[in-house]
Amino acid sequence: QVQLVESGGGLVQPGRSLRLSCAASGSTLGFSFKGWYRQAPGKQRELVAGMPSLGSTNYADSVKGRFTISMDNAKNTMYLQMNSLKPEDTAVYYCKGTKWQYDVWGQGTQVTVSS
Repeated sequence: QVQLVESGGGLVQPGRSLRLSCAASGSTLGFSFKGWYRQAPGKQRELVAGMPSLGSTNYADSVKGRFTISMDNAKNTMYLQMNSLKPEDTAVYYCKGTKWQYDVWGQGTQVTVSS
């Protein structure tokens, strides 16, 4: 099994930055990171930044130019750098991967953007 643990969330003022981390542990054979999602209260979970196996990374229109997804293969960790944060970015952020054909999700980390 693979476990994903997110960290780096918190309360931040508008315009500031946060970096989320998603560390994979356990049996990572056949595992690959797929991206970051978020879910705001009363809304459906949405893709924020994707990291497909083939092709380039992709971003939700609402975060383009502000968020950057990256990965450190040596550390089995995926990151989401979030700059110029806005109140509408407030949500629980989840990382996602796949092990063979099965989806693997982290437990989520809360990001609150408020003055």
